[in-house]
Amino acid sequence: MARLIHSMIRVVDEARSLAFYRTAFGLEVADRFAFDDFTLIYLKNDEQSFELELTVNHGRSEAYDPGNGYGHLAVSVADLAAEHARLEAAGLAPKPIKDLALGERVIGRFFFVTDPDGYQIEVLQRGAPGRFH
Repeated sequence: MARLIHSMIRVVDEARSLAFYRTAFGLEVADRFAFDDFTLIYLKNDEQSFELELTVNHGRSEAYDPGNGYGHLAVSVADLAAEHARLEAAGLAPKPIKDLALGERVIGRFFFVTDPDGYQIEVLQRGAPGRFH
């Protein structure tokens, strides 16, 4: 069976992106490979082995267009309200906490935060009803 190992996004400013992902999700550089035209940076934390790969194309200064095909990355946290408050205090402007309901049944609680390149990250309450963990 296949195992997911990473997801890649293109970013313009390496330092700005590293600061965002460190502050928002505790991700640190696990590996970094600098080629002539681009750099690959793999981020992870102690919660899992899945990594986020940041690709920095050297010489690019204009923002990428995530397009209409990109959805979002998702992370789960033990205390959604505390994480929302922490990200707000860090100046990362999380959107309001919302409930995901199917009829009367709440199946998840979440909020979104946007990284410096416009990528949406969904932050879900771990252990909430439904399939979100």
